[in-house]
Formats: sequence, C-alpha cells, structure tokens
Amino acid sequence: MINKKIAIAVTGASGAIYAQVLLNKLAKIDGLELALVMSDNAKDVWKYELENEDYKNLSIKEYSVKDYFAPFASGSSTFEALVICPCSMGTLGRIANGMSDSLITRAADVMLKERRKLICVVRDTPYNLIHIENMQKVTLAGGIICPASPSFYSLPKTFEELAATVVDRVIGLLDIKIDTYRWKE
Repeated sequence: MINKKIAIAVTGASGAIYAQVLLNKLAKIDGLELALVMSDNAKDVWKYELENEDYKNLSIKEYSVKDYFAPFASGSSTFEALVICPCSMGTLGRIANGMSDSLITRAADVMLKERRKLICVVRDTPYNLIHIENMQKVTLAGGIICPASPSFYSLPKTFEELAATVVDRVIGLLDIKIDTYRWKE
C-alpha cells in the first residue's frame, strides 16, 4: 500500500553521493512511490564523482527534465513532496525567482504553490549574498533549505555513512521514520 508519493530531483551540483545514498535508502522503504528527475549535468556529475551510472539500475520511475506531463508537474497530482538533492545554486535561484524552465523548477513551483514540502539540499560553499537571499526567498515561500553539511558526532567511517548524516535528516524532514543515530539517545 502506497502512503507517500515523493519526487526526487538531482541537479548538477557536486555531491552526487548524497543523491545516491538518498535514492538507495528511500528505495528500501515500503509504502513509498518515488519519481526521479535528473538534469543532464546531474548525470555527468554522478558519473564523474561516483564513477558509475547506478541511477540507471534503480527501480524508480524516471522522468525527463523536459517532461511537463510528469504527474508532479501539476498541483492536481497527489505527490506530497519534492526533494532536490543536491540542489545547485542556479536551480535554487530559478526557484526563488519563479522561473519554471524545467521539470525540476516547475515541480518546485508546484510544491510551493500547493503548500507541500519542498526540500532543497544545497551543497555550495561559501555562500554569497545572492545565494543567501535566494535561500531566504524559498524559505519564506514555504520551502526547506537543508544544507549538505554532514555531522560527525555519529563517528561515520565511510563517505556513504557521512553522506547518510545529511540524508537521514532529509528523510526525517519527509516525516518518514527510520532507524538512525540520534544525539544522546
């Protein structure tokens, strides 16, 4: 039984490992219907950083970045969340300024206008004032900015475990309960 529909978007920002860990974790959770959209740059960055194309092997329905007929491109769909992981500053800027020039930015616009969950896992550093102002705009519009800033208090031993410290926070923001490290619990 499906009880949550979640769209995942991957942009060309560095940090493909975050997307990989997120997709792998979500794919193992029962009751989720997942949809995936990746920019062309995201596919290039994934292949460069992870030295694979494992996103092609996921059993998740993938949509073209140009497919405005994807269900989550409309407010009448029942998709309740969009996670953009990682979220490039260019994508964030287009969302903050209402420019729906791809399925990713259109879906983000839908989430904001319908008051549904939009989580942008930004990965750039340092931030300039334009980045900060765009994060403020998206936050004021109802989105969640979740910087890809890993934590270390769980003593992660691998890159995947380190990325999971961010991904587990994202999954928690989706109101999905998972077994994960909790500070002092």
